[in-house]
Amino acid sequence: MTTTDMPRPADAGPGRAVSKKRPRGAASGGLRRAVAPTTLLWVMACLYGFPVLWFILSSLKPASDLFSYPLTLVPHNPTLSGFKAAWDSANFSQYFINTAIVCVITTILTVGVSCCTGYALAKYDNKWLKVFFICILATTMLPSEVMLAPEFLVVRNLGLYNSFAGIILPAVLTATGCFMFRQFFLTVPDELVEAARIDGARELAIFARIMVPLSRPIMLTLAILSFQWRWNDYIWPLLMLNDPNKFTVQIGIQSIVGAQNINWSVLLGASVISMIPLILVFLVFQRYVMGADINAGLKD
Repeated sequence: MTTTDMPRPADAGPGRAVSKKRPRGAASGGLRRAVAPTTLLWVMACLYGFPVLWFILSSLKPASDLFSYPLTLVPHNPTLSGFKAAWDSANFSQYFINTAIVCVITTILTVGVSCCTGYALAKYDNKWLKVFFICILATTMLPSEVMLAPEFLVVRNLGLYNSFAGIILPAVLTATGCFMFRQFFLTVPDELVEAARIDGARELAIFARIMVPLSRPIMLTLAILSFQWRWNDYIWPLLMLNDPNKFTVQIGIQSIVGAQNINWSVLLGASVISMIPLILVFLVFQRYVMGADINAGLKD
């Protein structure tokens, strides 16, 4: 009995590659699915961007054109007089220096403390740490105004009233920062930490040489947020400072507002000036955040 093997289609032409054609409707279907979310994103961008655009263009208008009827978006006679008057009427150079000192020191301490706290909450199994984490999250349920009075009494009794330290220390520990780092460190495999311990690494070395480099995207994200929070903070510095030479930018802008009338052109110019450092910080650091690989070095 003779058995004859029939050649398979792949064996009939060994030098011929099997071509796989994509369905004709695949590309068009994917394009149609992308139209709706893209359109929604553009609509939301316009809704959020239009007030900002109106605000910036209004700062270029003379005071007489701000409330002219009908309202116009583009200024007919753009001028920088509001910016010049704002800069001359307030000691903005000193305000910028004071705010920069507060923001930089607070941001560094916030990132460091939040990183340490988040690592401990994520990688150490202790019921009291879980209770502590719940207490930290509970602070986000309270309005910040509720805690102003006890915080003020504590800072005053410590002798930190009318000082930069009185502004910096209460703002170091944030529930948002601790939560961000905890959630990130939970995604790091425990096997990575155990392998380092088997190799003889101590806890501080594991944290400094493994965990901190891996959490770089979270650190940069929190740094941007913390800098923005401290730069825009108004209520707490207003309560803590009474020396004009220590005022921050937001208090300096408030000092431009008169008791009887408001020069809106000057106020808008000062507000736009105060936005410039925040825009620069975001533009400088966003590429590090967007281009970072959060899962770099992680393998199961």
